[in-house]
Amino acid sequence: MRAKLSYKYCSSTLLIFIGILLLFASSLWGQEAGGEKYIFDSHGKKISFTKPFTRIISLYSAHTENLCTLGAANQLSGISTSDDYPDIVLDRPRFSYRDDPEKFIAGSPDLVLIRPMVERSYPEFIKKLRDAGITVISLQPTNIEEMLDYWRALGSLSGHEEEAETMCKRFSDSVSAMTARVDKIPESERPKVYFEAIHAKMKTFAENSIGMFILETAGGVNIVSDASRVRTTNIAFVGKEKLLSRGNDIDIFLSQHGRMNPVNIEVIKNEPGFEAIRAVRDNNIYLIDEQLVSRPTIRILEGIDKLHTIFYPLAEVKAEAQQ
Repeated sequence: MRAKLSYKYCSSTLLIFIGILLLFASSLWGQEAGGEKYIFDSHGKKISFTKPFTRIISLYSAHTENLCTLGAANQLSGISTSDDYPDIVLDRPRFSYRDDPEKFIAGSPDLVLIRPMVERSYPEFIKKLRDAGITVISLQPTNIEEMLDYWRALGSLSGHEEEAETMCKRFSDSVSAMTARVDKIPESERPKVYFEAIHAKMKTFAENSIGMFILETAGGVNIVSDASRVRTTNIAFVGKEKLLSRGNDIDIFLSQHGRMNPVNIEVIKNEPGFEAIRAVRDNNIYLIDEQLVSRPTIRILEGIDKLHTIFYPLAEVKAEAQQ
């Protein structure tokens, strides 16, 4: 996405932070004097349009899921070959950026939604679609402020602006409620967590990424906050040596699980050298569905709740007993 704010996940300032986001994001799209709407894509390019798009092909699972959440499922004329959620659109025609552009053109879309990676890697494919008169827009947020902007952009493109505002408010209200709970826990009592993104490459989530926002909002402390970000991605390189050097301080070993990281607890336990990690020795290893921590959708709220339960199981039991 186009704009960035500098911020820190300090729970005591999160309410102000969310409020700033809700105000700030509205400047990244809008409506011209003549009624023409516009948004900015992930490359900072301004895209103008006069009416909502009604035949949309989505080539990214998050685009698909968010459009459905906004109430635009009927405007999806095609989805990607990897889409697996929600069920309501899984019977739609499937498309891939590796397909012949003629397949897309034959489908008569008025909008194809992609990610920046596709535009960088397949420029000729994108050019052919645009030459055929199809609007192609690249969107992918890398942090929370960009995510709210991204939801609003999808709302504008599909004609569901009010639903997008409702979605943003639901998010901010839920995060604020969790923040109020975590604020009561002294930082010294919060678990130190290693959050694995890609096991085979010893990579974690980068600071200021969506994944790390989820971890810290849930009340965890990132044990490798100094890990080096890989280019402009959500991922950061740790390296086994650095990870093992902090092994005795790691309370919880957390790993996303799914297509990006097809790992299981046994693989983690049997990784050479991981006996130096206290969480591994104590069997404090947890997996979480990558869809809840890597996809920029409203379901990251579910990811926050699940992680909070992992971090503070006794507190959750007590809270349920008091209800």
